[in-house]
Amino acid sequence: MQVHSSPPGNTQIVREYMVYLRVEKGMRPATCAAYRIDLEQFAEHVEGRNALLLTAQQDDVSGFMEGLRSHGVDARSIARKLSALRGFYRWLLMDKKIAHDPTVNIESPSSWKVLPKSLAESEVAEMLDRTGVAATVPDADGLALRDHAILELLYGGGLRVGEICSLHVEDLQLDAGRAQVRGKGDKERIVPLGRSAIEALERYLSLGRPELEGTRRERTLFLSVRGKPLTRQWVWEMVRAASATGNKVSPHQLRHSCATHMVEHGADLRSVQTLLGHADIATTQVYTHVALGRLKQVHRMHHPRGKRPPRELEV
Repeated sequence: MQVHSSPPGNTQIVREYMVYLRVEKGMRPATCAAYRIDLEQFAEHVEGRNALLLTAQQDDVSGFMEGLRSHGVDARSIARKLSALRGFYRWLLMDKKIAHDPTVNIESPSSWKVLPKSLAESEVAEMLDRTGVAATVPDADGLALRDHAILELLYGGGLRVGEICSLHVEDLQLDAGRAQVRGKGDKERIVPLGRSAIEALERYLSLGRPELEGTRRERTLFLSVRGKPLTRQWVWEMVRAASATGNKVSPHQLRHSCATHMVEHGADLRSVQTLLGHADIATTQVYTHVALGRLKQVHRMHHPRGKRPPRELEV
């Protein structure tokens, strides 16, 4: 009677692979240690499915990656783990320990569409109300007026941080309620401005900017305390400081919030695409998923038959 030997366990096969990486590939100990952690993490995942590293299938790999994603692991870290798995299974194939590579045709995290993170309308309103108060007191200085105007533009117009920094005074047409913006690839677009943004900009131009400009003659709209154009990094730091304590808001989040809130209030995608300056409508379509999530939440909360049924019925 022929006896079939069972495949080696996960610990043994990982140990053999580490020897291969150190001896034959000449990898550094720190790199090998990182690979070992990634493989042990995947081994724990497949063991939970009653499988081994040698018997893992494609759905084990995709399930592992989706689990990482759902727990907030960033795409770059997931891509590194996938790279470690691919190297491991290439070695197994080369050594004829497996007949099929389960990482084949697995989509790279770099191609994932990540849903934008947006703020709740109440969060944005609280930030703008707070900076608005500082900008409207009788003795408001130029910095307070400038910061509030920037925040109103980021949210009200959906501008990118680079577009904020490159705006010139002559790009504003406040009487017509609009601004001419230079986006990616030097493409220009007209951005409509709401009443709040117009009022903040008028106040900054009449009271704040002359104070910051001094005797200099700068075309750039937003100036530093020394009268020079602002950097992108400075705008990032200003937005973060203006957000609520512990909530690290970025300029990009205000742009995403602008688009998300517009879609939630019924704006069509073509209009949002034009406002944001997206070259491809596919880039804007991600906001339909964001709005759909909000729609589901509202439906569950307010529709008489929208609430989920209880798991067990009381007798």
